[in-house]
Amino acid sequence: MRRFAIGLAALLLVGAPLHAQPSPHGERPPETRRAAEPRGPEGRKLPADSVTEHSVTLPDGRVLAFTARAGSLPLVDEAGKLQAEIAFIAYTRKGGDGAGKAEASRPVTFALNGGPGAASAYLNIGAIGPWRLPVEGTSISPSAPIGLVPNDGTWLDFTDLVFLDPVGTGYSRAADGDAKRYWSIDADASVLSSAIARWLRANDRMAAPKFYVGESYGGFRGPLIAAKLQEEIGIGLSGMVLLSPVLDFAWLQAPRTTPWGHVIKLPSFAAAAIERSGGTPTRQTMAEAEAYATGAYLADLLKGPSDEAALARLSDKVGALAGLDPGFVRRQAGRLSGQSVQREIGRETGRVASAYDTGVTGWDPDPNAAASGFDDPLLTGLQAPLTSAMIALYSEKLNYRVPDLRYELLNNQVNRGWTWGSGRSAPEALGALRGVLALDGNMRVLVAHGYTDLVTPYFASKLLIDQMPAFGGGRLELAVYPGGHMFYSRPDSRAAFHRDAAALYAAALAARGAAQR
Repeated sequence: MRRFAIGLAALLLVGAPLHAQPSPHGERPPETRRAAEPRGPEGRKLPADSVTEHSVTLPDGRVLAFTARAGSLPLVDEAGKLQAEIAFIAYTRKGGDGAGKAEASRPVTFALNGGPGAASAYLNIGAIGPWRLPVEGTSISPSAPIGLVPNDGTWLDFTDLVFLDPVGTGYSRAADGDAKRYWSIDADASVLSSAIARWLRANDRMAAPKFYVGESYGGFRGPLIAAKLQEEIGIGLSGMVLLSPVLDFAWLQAPRTTPWGHVIKLPSFAAAAIERSGGTPTRQTMAEAEAYATGAYLADLLKGPSDEAALARLSDKVGALAGLDPGFVRRQAGRLSGQSVQREIGRETGRVASAYDTGVTGWDPDPNAAASGFDDPLLTGLQAPLTSAMIALYSEKLNYRVPDLRYELLNNQVNRGWTWGSGRSAPEALGALRGVLALDGNMRVLVAHGYTDLVTPYFASKLLIDQMPAFGGGRLELAVYPGGHMFYSRPDSRAAFHRDAAALYAAALAARGAAQR
């Protein structure tokens, strides 16, 4: 499969020279250029790349002028036959010469979301792109307005940004309709690594410092992609930001009888209780829950649910930390399921909490039933506004219209069809992370989480990172912010995340500069 994926992306055809097109909106107004036809191999479904000029004014008065390019990377086999089209949106700042060409030495960051099956929209218009869809608040409405605003947390002030969509997400498609061959851990990482390399070569950015940011499964992808770039393609990343990542699926998919699955979630339950009482989770306020989770809680879990003394202690202590009725905790023997807590939090008001952020709630469709099937108030609630906002971004700001293909924000077909490997062990990326850090003494990695995320609990990453070698110290760090899986929707967390990411880039660039001297 590895040889197939690398061979598949052996050639990237670059579009012909560009010519001017009318501006779709009045930001400066932007100049639009579109690649001339014919372009590339036969069978392409996506239109020619569109290039537009923009500027955004941030709340602090800074003005960022940049070029946006929306288009696709055609991947072909050795015979020149089109295999797939990888859709992308790239934002680049102009160089100091004012000639419109991106500065060759400016950092460039490749961004991917997760799922698997998710497009990069969450990072693009939610976290780090130049525009943001405001989705703050304790509930999400699918019919909410989709107007984008300048993003006060954009990373464009310290790096160029390239958002990639894997096959089956966004507008990315397999040319022959056989997308499932791309839907495996290794093939996915190989194709995306090749796409990154092709973008760098096509845009003369091989000399630039290169970074990666991935959210959720995109965080899992990060170390795998970094390893393939290092070892197979010959490209080194200066740093990675892994946002709400899964580092080891064995920790998140543990059976109910395995204590670790409960240990890693308990601090997030406690963080949710702190927020419900009007407080803010911090390292200090979470210290008690973390110490209890790996101490007395783990010890009592190991005694088993038939130990009455242990069960009594679990019921009282877990109930107090999680802000839940001890009777409710006792009925689950101190081994709380995420879905039961989601429903218990708002039972009195008939609401359910999101697994992605317990601070976001929605109505329970059947509050009087013993069990209720409900869509996630955050993930499903965002489906409509994010999808509509991305289509509007493409067509109205970027002058890139794809009328005959559906934009796939979160493709469940990809998720259900994913091949996770045939080994007896659950997939993990920690080994690859250990390898890329050991091989490159200048690489920096930031793992970022939200306190109230039940899907990828921050405590799992904390415990796993604690088992990693020091590698000289300071090159692998964990940051946790108020909020959940998409903590960047909260203004204070978004600002803190921006500061921490900028600091990582500065440290990585300083190490890179020192190595060149």
